[in-house]
This record gives sequence, structure tokens and C-alpha cells, in this order.
Amino acid sequence: MSTNSNQSLAGKVALITGGTSGIGRDTAILFARHGAKVVLTGRRAEEGHETAKLARGAGGEVLFLQGDVSKTADVKMFVEKTVEKFGRLDVAFNNAGIEGKWTPIVELPEEIFDQVTAINVKGVWLCLKYEMQQMLKQGGGGAIVNMSSVAGLMGNAGSSAYVASKHAVIGLSRTAALEGAAHGIRVNTICPAVIVTAMAERAFGDLEANKRLLAMHPIGRFGQPMDIAEAVLWMCSDKSSFMTGHEVVLDGGMLAGPNPVAG
Repeated sequence: MSTNSNQSLAGKVALITGGTSGIGRDTAILFARHGAKVVLTGRRAEEGHETAKLARGAGGEVLFLQGDVSKTADVKMFVEKTVEKFGRLDVAFNNAGIEGKWTPIVELPEEIFDQVTAINVKGVWLCLKYEMQQMLKQGGGGAIVNMSSVAGLMGNAGSSAYVASKHAVIGLSRTAALEGAAHGIRVNTICPAVIVTAMAERAFGDLEANKRLLAMHPIGRFGQPMDIAEAVLWMCSDKSSFMTGHEVVLDGGMLAGPNPVAG
């Protein structure tokens, strides 16, 4: 593959968790198009191999690994297999996450809270731990983006586990950024509003809920996975080399305030 100026990740090795669909899938394809060697992970093998096929079609060398980010052995395997296959790790997008169940705190089953935090918080922590260990072994340097949400910057009735987990991701990311800064390891967070994915369909597929949520996006539409992938690409490239410990918000105007058109 040629390394022209448009290939902002040329020669870099990237690990993407939650790469089987949605934002993770589009990011894997985009990274491959921009010259990265891509390792993508997920729990669903069929969808993972499909993503790998699509990313190879975009011109990249790609490896799919099946596993669960909430399990230490799996996360260690992701990093070890990445290094075994491609020799190093330069970039990571810790994207894997679940929405849990939308229900008030007083009704939320403890097992749902535990499941959400295991994947959305512990999973990000495990990924940071082993990704940063590998980057330090290489002599330092690297870029990591963690998936949070606008829910990590606000409250939302009925989604306590999800909101708590996404706030936690921001705290983890800021802390990791401080610990990695002296070693050239940058860590940032991306915070989307509603993106058209299978997760959003599960959570907001009801027509009334969909209309209500759309009204919260002054720009007049929901985001697309590629909207987020493009931002993650920039955050992982050398073009964002002076940014660490921060959040990039892509929310269609949601956090700017109430939408006067929607009332």
C-alpha cells in the first residue's frame, strides 16, 4: 500500500474494540482506508468477520479477534495477538459498550448495573491498562480514544447505569492522559449524542421516544457512525498531537441548550 499524504495512519497498528457493527465497524473501515493495520474485536464472530472483510476491501491488513472486554484474559489476548501479528501497537479505540436497561434507579436490577459497568467501565480500564503497558514497552508514544457519550456530561432519568458508566469513562481517560503524557501517550474521549446504530434502535426504537430525542438535536438529525469515525481518525492521528485529556463532543447541538424550534 502506498503511503500518500491522505493516509493519516499509514504504517500504524490500530486496535478497535466493539468493532463488529456501528461506530466500531465504520472506524475499522476508515482506519484501513487511511493506511492502518487494523485489529478489531467483538463478541459476535459472524459480524466481526464481516467487518474484517469490509476493512480489507478498503485496503487494509486486518485481524478479527473474538472476545469480551470485561474479561482480563481476553483483553490481554487482544494486545498480545496484535503485537504477535503486526509487531507493535500505536493506536487504540476503546469503543465496546452496552446500553443496559432504561429503567428508574429504584427498579433497576443489580445484575444489569453490574453488567453495564463491567463492560463500559472495567472494560475500558482493562484496555487502557494493557494498551498502555504495551506502548510503554515500545518506548512510549501512542494515541488512545475512549468511547463515552453526551450521557457522560449530563444526567438522564431512567438510565443510571449507562450515565454513571459514561461519566466514569471520562474520569478514567483524564487520569490515563495525565499518566501517559510524559511518555507521549495521548488519551482522549469521544462523546456522541444519538447515532444511528443497532444500540440506538434497541434503546430508542419506539416512535414517540424517537421523535422526542430527535427534537433534542437542534441540527435536525441523528448522527451517523461515520460522523464519529471521522473524528476518531483525527484524534488518533498526528494531526491532533497537542490534544490529550479532553472530550470531543459530537451531539448535533444537544448540549448547547433547549431547542427553541422544538419548544
